[in-house]
Amino acid sequence: MMLEMLLILLAGLGLVQAAPPDMPGFSRGWSDDFVGTPNSLPDSANWRVDVGTSYPSGPPQWGTGEVQTYTSKPETLRLTGDGNLYITPPRIETQRADFKAQPGGKLRISARIMMPDVTGGTAAGYWPAFWSMGEDNMNGINRVYGVLDCGVEHGGPCKENLGFGNQISCPGTLCQGNFHEFTIEVDRSTKPKKLTCMVDSVHYHSVFEQEVGAETWAKAVHHGHFILLNVAMGGAFPNSQAGGQTPTSATVLDKGMLVDWVAVYDSV
Repeated sequence: MMLEMLLILLAGLGLVQAAPPDMPGFSRGWSDDFVGTPNSLPDSANWRVDVGTSYPSGPPQWGTGEVQTYTSKPETLRLTGDGNLYITPPRIETQRADFKAQPGGKLRISARIMMPDVTGGTAAGYWPAFWSMGEDNMNGINRVYGVLDCGVEHGGPCKENLGFGNQISCPGTLCQGNFHEFTIEVDRSTKPKKLTCMVDSVHYHSVFEQEVGAETWAKAVHHGHFILLNVAMGGAFPNSQAGGQTPTSATVLDKGMLVDWVAVYDSV
């Protein structure tokens, strides 16, 4: 069974660069701040770029019914030159797949992101996301391990078949036109063990081990994860929000997601 958590937000674009922060009680084990030459791809030591419409051994349309074809062209995926990554609509994932909360410890996966600046009918079909999958899902070979997801934007309540969801307004400022920090924390240090989603350090949703059972919990968190960033178009989730096929004739295309940094923290 897949464990999935979704954050539903509306957000826009802005241009402020920051570095991954230090977090009390945690050490930063991995990060990328996307500093580099304008119009270049993200560091291949950290990221690999998915292209086409599926993994080599995976289901078509990435298993979700998405209609876009991912590419690695700079028009759709590039460093901006001022410390951000621009994505529309590619998909990248970390080379590492061993991000894991150790027994008795905590893991935080965080990113500072601005979602595409498009709303309402003009946003029909947009599916930007910051999420992770279990290590055995890499290359689409085995999609049974847990999906941990606190940064999916579409503008409506979660309707995924196997998910737990909630929604929140962005703290302090409107989501549109501002960066916000998305975090999922896996906590194996407490009883009950739990997953918590946060935006700008504000807790808005948790799922506890007893809610899903020991077997599902273990499949979700007792193994390594890799991180993904992507902007998809169409598919089951946006279609469920729109009540029909997306994108539509009203959809405004080529609106990008900006990513300032991504970081992984381990408790100390």
